Amino acid sequence: MKVSVVIPTLNEEKAIGEIVSAFVSRGFDVLVIDGRSTDKTREIAEKCGAKVVIQSGKGKGQAVSEAFKIVDGDILVLIDGDGSYLPEEVDRLIEPIKSGAADHVVGNRFGKFEKGAFTRLNLLGNKILNTFFRFAYGYELHDILSGYRAMKKEVYKSVELRKPGFEVETELTVETLAKGFKIVEVPITYRKREGKTKLNPLKDGFRIGKTIYELISRYSPARHLYFIGLAFEIFGILCGIKVISGWLEGVTHYLLAILTALLIIAGLQIIMFGIIADFIFRRNIELKKDIEKIKRILEK
Repeated sequence: MKVSVVIPTLNEEKAIGEIVSAFVSRGFDVLVIDGRSTDKTREIAEKCGAKVVIQSGKGKGQAVSEAFKIVDGDILVLIDGDGSYLPEEVDRLIEPIKSGAADHVVGNRFGKFEKGAFTRLNLLGNKILNTFFRFAYGYELHDILSGYRAMKKEVYKSVELRKPGFEVETELTVETLAKGFKIVEVPITYRKREGKTKLNPLKDGFRIGKTIYELISRYSPARHLYFIGLAFEIFGILCGIKVISGWLEGVTHYLLAILTALLIIAGLQIIMFGIIADFIFRRNIELKKDIEKIKRILEK
């Protein structure tokens, strides 16, 4: 199977040569898509055997989206150019795809990371965002923001990337799930990056959290109903606490008691409707995927 490696870069001259050389020595095609670096990133990458393309826009997300249109390998490996990931661990990501166990493989950084690879703020932010993702999507992934991943051709040619920045990993993960592909995680090593990080923990963390919520509509529009129903339940419980505390003091809140019942019942109904609608939506996705498989078999 032909393997293509995509490396989005911006001023990564300290690490890019080692990364490109490692993949080229394995016989992989390497594409460096560069965001107009002002150092020697492009020159070093070309010297080491990579094809270098200057991206037409700005941002990591735009670079990745542009690269997906250029490469044509059976398997695509996406890796950052800052030296934080080990090229020699690439087989861990490729093997589940070759064996048919997965369509998209994400390298989980939390199993083995060097001291200094994460700041305390970055580590906390990653944990919060991953927990939010699991709650919102109901899918057991623990490192959706990893920059080291592999995808088969059907995945990277079908995903629709619209976010231009560091939200790209989140969008790739959600798009994979939304289109019915199987995604798994494998443990990888995560090292302290070479050079200064371009990620703003607070600003970009907020954008990623916002993206996780916004993309629910792509994965399953009905899941927004969970949050609405939960809000009704919370307000109902708060009203109920007021009713009970008043009753204990000898004060009866008739209207508030009625409102409490309405909020709790309405919240439960909205959540149940969301569960049913989500089930129907997921079944439709699986049906479309099965139809596509049948079409490919008939075409052969």
